[in-house]
Amino acid sequence: MDLVIPFARPLLAGLLFLRFADAASSEPPPAVAKVLKLFADLNAAQQNPAAQRRVSFTLNEAELNQHFRHSLAVTPRPGIESIFVKIFPNNYISTFTMVDFDAVERWKPGTIPSLMKPVLSGKRTVWTDFRFQSDQGQAKFTVEKAYFEKIPIPAFVVNRVIEALGASQPEKYDTTAPLPLPLGLKKAWTEGNLLKGEN
Repeated sequence: MDLVIPFARPLLAGLLFLRFADAASSEPPPAVAKVLKLFADLNAAQQNPAAQRRVSFTLNEAELNQHFRHSLAVTPRPGIESIFVKIFPNNYISTFTMVDFDAVERWKPGTIPSLMKPVLSGKRTVWTDFRFQSDQGQAKFTVEKAYFEKIPIPAFVVNRVIEALGASQPEKYDTTAPLPLPLGLKKAWTEGNLLKGEN
């Protein structure tokens, strides 16, 4: 089951591609158990639309980050080594994602402009801020800014990297178009450092 947390292309560099583990070999951490229960509830509501069951959620940064660590350990994702998120008001999210830029270039040569290859090669952690909007079961994203260490990365480069990462996942995400929210979610937003959503 995937959480296509439909929040923003830079977040997609990490969140969109993370598969929520359907089962773990041992007792999952509390945040993982909470997310898995949320998905079970959303799935049950989606399977029985006549019941019109309302499901809403609130996840904090610590819960998201714990879940992403666990998810990547259970189900590694091509080109993504790690992800850490910070949530801000007004649908603003910061991500710190370790990306394998050499893999991205192998999958889609020319994604990284030659002037940026000395900086964006190998496995590098990139800080990306973005803003998202979601409504009626779809989400759109805008890159606000991105950096490797103190070096700014143009938004068009970040978008190209995210497109290459999305196309390389087993699900073949197309991040150039509005993304459908998973499991019947209709809307997602941030309040303070919380991520919220509802079906």
